[in-house]
Amino acid sequence: MGYPDIIFWFNGNPYYLECKTYNIENIETTQRSFYFSHSDEFKVIYDTIHFLLSYEIYVEGEKGDKHIYKCKHYKILSIESLSVDVKYEFNSDNKRMYSGKDGTIILYEGEIE
Repeated sequence: MGYPDIIFWFNGNPYYLECKTYNIENIETTQRSFYFSHSDEFKVIYDTIHFLLSYEIYVEGEKGDKHIYKCKHYKILSIESLSVDVKYEFNSDNKRMYSGKDGTIILYEGEIE
């Protein structure tokens, strides 16, 4: 869980590998497809090359109510110098937000008839 998916060693040197899939229909969009966050178990501990292995996935057909997916193309990228945006955010979860605890105050609630 979290970036990167894999650390591997080659000739005694560490390398990071992230695995992704993409749809050719949205490859040119600004949809967020890569992110990493600070963690107590941060996995990036070496100054090394970061690879991305990505497969173009498409729907080949259907079997019953299930799609059949296949790979059509792949890309291997070096991303250690990837241009990224920094997004500072405050966030919370539903449990804290709707509980009336942890700083929220329920002013009123009730059933709608």
